[in-house]
Amino acid sequence: MALIKKEVVDQIIQHADIVEVVGDFVDLKKKGQNMWACCPFHHEKSPSFSVAPKKGIYKCFGCGKAGNSVQFIMDIEGTSYVEALRYLAKKYGIEIEEDQSPAAVQAQNEKDSLFILSDFAKQYFVNALHKNDEGQSIGMPYFKQRGLSQATIQKFELGYSLDSWDDFTKAALEKGYQLKYLEETGLTIVKPEEGKQYDRFRGRVMFPIHNVSGRTIGFGARTLKSNDKKSPKYVNSPESRIYHKSDVLYGMFQAKQAIRQEDECFLVEGYLDVLSLHQGGIENVVASSGTSLTENQIKLIGRYTKNITVLYDGDPAGIKASLRGIDLILEGGLNVNVVLFPDGDDPDSYIRKVGDTAFRNYLKEHSQDFISFKSELFAQEAKDNPVKKAEAIREMVVSISKIPDAIKRSVFLQRCSLQFGIDEQVLISEYNKIHLTEQKASRQQSQPSSGYMPSDEELAEAEAAAAAEAEMYGAEDQQEVDQHNTLRNREREVIRWILNYADKEVDEGLTASQFMLGELEDVEFKTPIYARLFDMCRLKLEQGFFPTATEFMQHEEKEIRNEVIDLVSEKYEISNGWATHEIIVPHESDLVTYGSEREVLRLKWRNVQLMIKEQMDGLATLKEDQEVDKCLRTIKTLKEFEKQIADMLGIVISR
Repeated sequence: MALIKKEVVDQIIQHADIVEVVGDFVDLKKKGQNMWACCPFHHEKSPSFSVAPKKGIYKCFGCGKAGNSVQFIMDIEGTSYVEALRYLAKKYGIEIEEDQSPAAVQAQNEKDSLFILSDFAKQYFVNALHKNDEGQSIGMPYFKQRGLSQATIQKFELGYSLDSWDDFTKAALEKGYQLKYLEETGLTIVKPEEGKQYDRFRGRVMFPIHNVSGRTIGFGARTLKSNDKKSPKYVNSPESRIYHKSDVLYGMFQAKQAIRQEDECFLVEGYLDVLSLHQGGIENVVASSGTSLTENQIKLIGRYTKNITVLYDGDPAGIKASLRGIDLILEGGLNVNVVLFPDGDDPDSYIRKVGDTAFRNYLKEHSQDFISFKSELFAQEAKDNPVKKAEAIREMVVSISKIPDAIKRSVFLQRCSLQFGIDEQVLISEYNKIHLTEQKASRQQSQPSSGYMPSDEELAEAEAAAAAEAEMYGAEDQQEVDQHNTLRNREREVIRWILNYADKEVDEGLTASQFMLGELEDVEFKTPIYARLFDMCRLKLEQGFFPTATEFMQHEEKEIRNEVIDLVSEKYEISNGWATHEIIVPHESDLVTYGSEREVLRLKWRNVQLMIKEQMDGLATLKEDQEVDKCLRTIKTLKEFEKQIADMLGIVISR
């Protein structure tokens, strides 16, 4: 694949004014030094979306979205990094020169040929629907019969394939499109042994499938011949270099903005479900197109929202078949609700039957979280059959175990306990078994072929204890968690101070970053992200540069970029009212020397406290008098050091 040269990337980022880029999509208003607006990524009434012109970043203090101009285009348009760079390059008139190998050029050209051909096919089918007698007499009446308006037909670029063996193939070849691309996209079926080539889609209404950028990548096609028992009702494009059905959701291109705004995605099964709901004003809807939901499709929805509502028809067999896909959604950390329609109705037929307003009301009244829905479904099936009830409970716990958030798991276990009338502790025990089995399988996959292997009993005992502690913290465990959280906060503040005031002088010839990195040279950071950032800052300083946030905000790893942006974003600004009343309120930037020294001392103090605890915990396990004496001397030394730091901080230590 062709790569954009680094100097061009730097030029794009330098020219891309964050206010101009965001302002193309959001109405920004100045407040203090920053610009503010209601977030384009989630619903809110009070603005929490901030753009900092001087820092070149945006940050939503509501949903956490953050980044620079490139990241904003990636978030708002759902594009890749390279596509976002191309968007900005076009906006600012920057010519992109790409590093290209002959193989990369050829691969890109071939891929572009597939896109161009697919677009030609789409337009051919659109013309056949609107301008051909057969399309007007057969294709158009079907869409009208399904209640679709002309606006909807045009918006989704619906079409018709003529009932001819090779009408499309001939037209494409006459236009100069190569047969190999016609075959790869599946538009033409080639039988070399018979010397034949013919259209895949014949006598069908056509549903173009778009990627998130709006490019045509494939087609779904429905037959209109009710008496043809041999042909399948729907035929779809085969996989190609531009179309991977496991990565695509029908209607996502048209729905992505609405999904962001509503902070919810309705998931349906078919093309017509999407079209009818979209026409009814419910635009945040996509379809899995009759295939099982995949991880990549869930991740695609997750780009725009964490909330999915699955709309089921009343067919119990269909519901059961799709439950695995719901478990995948839970595993992906998304929230899942379910709406079940009356038996015999699907979203398309129901909205046409009751109308837009009644349909919306039905969604609100009948939406329930997936765990409750599944509990009721399984409870009804089990009824008084104890074997089925046990199987149903186990199925429920399996689904709950997919939820990564511990608090949500706990809430759903409680609800499941009430639904089935079973002790919650039994459900927790079953969850622990499932969790431990998965851990054991994972460990065995990575375990070396030789060496000590603990027995199943040892593993079960140790892991059960760990799992139980993870589920329900006792007082001492909670105290330890609080200590580690406090240490994490102290490490975070040190990194924040370094990045914000790296080149600010704290002493003659000594900057904040030089002072803090030097003072903490022997301190081991416990939080992985801050340990990495500390090492990166130290390396920059060793190379003769101040470790300011600008370069880190363009880091290749999203975790690094997001954390640095979060560290330099300011949620609050000092009101101008103070100055009006001649009240001087100092900003922390006016107190760099004091702040740098204080943050270093605070981190050292927390580290010493943890070291004291580790020594105290180990004391009970020591048996030799000499070891005990040595440990006690270490504790005494650490406590003296703790008091010295506390005195400098003005903290009184209770004994």
